[in-house]
Amino acid sequence: MDKIRCLFADDEPLMRERMRDLLALHSQHFEVVAEAVNGADALEKFEATQPDVCFLDIRMPVKSGLEVASEIGDRAKIVFCTAYDQFAIEAFERGAVDYLLKPIEEDRLALTLERLLGDVDTPADDVTPVIHLLNSKTPSTSERLKWIKALVGQDVKMFPVDDVIFFQSDTKYTRVVTETEDVLIRTSLRELLDGLDPETFWQVHRGSIVNVHRIAKITREGVEKHSLVLRGCKETLKVSRHFFHLFKQM
Repeated sequence: MDKIRCLFADDEPLMRERMRDLLALHSQHFEVVAEAVNGADALEKFEATQPDVCFLDIRMPVKSGLEVASEIGDRAKIVFCTAYDQFAIEAFERGAVDYLLKPIEEDRLALTLERLLGDVDTPADDVTPVIHLLNSKTPSTSERLKWIKALVGQDVKMFPVDDVIFFQSDTKYTRVVTETEDVLIRTSLRELLDGLDPETFWQVHRGSIVNVHRIAKITREGVEKHSLVLRGCKETLKVSRHFFHLFKQM
């Protein structure tokens, strides 16, 4: 049997390296024919190489993974890669579309590859209905939260959302911590999640969301306890068991 030819697209170099290394473990049956750094690059390389399977990050510059999948149609099988996003996961599962949670776990990828091997003679599914559903609910880049506004005394303070180290639920308010600010806002964590970029901000506990770029290291105190040490902040954040999978490759 010929090897299954794969393309993967992700704008993050570390994620591309991770996929390259993991797929190399299955080189007996799978061959990487192209790597892409954004959506437009993915489409160009798809046309040039005509792979059997495309692993597409949902959120990429120029064109999103959803846009790329829509243009590819049923010419290849699609596996979406996404940060933890409950709505996207539910949409994928309802539409029987395969997906991988980032950071990608070796065992989970192995299951996907096993399914692809088993369905090697089955035509690619039409993922258009799932794409339409996600596009109707997923905020565009322009709609994402860019600024935090906090009332401090009689003043309204504003700072870029990228400056935020973490958000933390505090009774009726949400605590917002940057290197220079520690303020309270009335927006709930659930509302914030709808507007934050899930590639940058991860929910790590029922009561906290962290900026991934501010994570210095993960400390493990036994099997059941994980904490995050943060850059620019002396506090640590606890990680609940529900979100342990986010850090298995970090």
